[in-house]
Amino acid sequence: MASDSRTWVAERIYTSLRQDIMNFDLYPGTRVTETELAQRFGVSRTPIREALQRLSVEGYLTIRPKHGCYIRKLDVFELSEYYDVRVGLELEAIELLGKRIPYRAVAALAEDWNPKYLKYGDLGTDELKDAEEMFHVRLAELCGNPVLVRYLKDVNNHIRILRRLGFPDRDSVISTYEEHYEICQRILADDPDTARDLLRTHIHVSQAKGREVTLAQMEMHRRRAGNRRA
Repeated sequence: MASDSRTWVAERIYTSLRQDIMNFDLYPGTRVTETELAQRFGVSRTPIREALQRLSVEGYLTIRPKHGCYIRKLDVFELSEYYDVRVGLELEAIELLGKRIPYRAVAALAEDWNPKYLKYGDLGTDELKDAEEMFHVRLAELCGNPVLVRYLKDVNNHIRILRRLGFPDRDSVISTYEEHYEICQRILADDPDTARDLLRTHIHVSQAKGREVTLAQMEMHRRRAGNRRA
């Protein structure tokens, strides 16, 4: 029972901190410590440590032993380089898929993203954002190359903040359903070239939206900070 309670507390802290990071209330580069957060949430350091470890694994922050934790800085140029690697990995996965298409698995993935049903809702919720990332991982897993999948997951850890900001409105969510669904349909139709073209465009559009929102959020934060100093 005590373990369940601690897990629940760690989950609550994780959710709160992740939201602060996404809202730029915890600004990129900000240092936080277990002691400060324990005081803020009124808990021991154990659930704080669990929440920070999870955020570190997911790429939201970096843990530096004896120095504290630092919210990951957002370098849009470095992120663009990670996106280039991501595109290369995912296009290669489609290429490998074309050699032995697992039709049933691809059809099931397509059905999950059928825009008629909006399985994950029509808003940019955490559930949808998690599912969107997993769509690409699941598609890569079907190519049968675990090394490729491992590298893709590592890239995802570096771009997650930007990626999750790529859903500024309902239209972008609906477009994601349509694009995911059509990519699967092209694979099922044994048309990997079109699937690759669609996937490349899909990733670059998402990247551009995330970058636009990120820069706007950072500028808003700078203005608020300037107003407070004034």
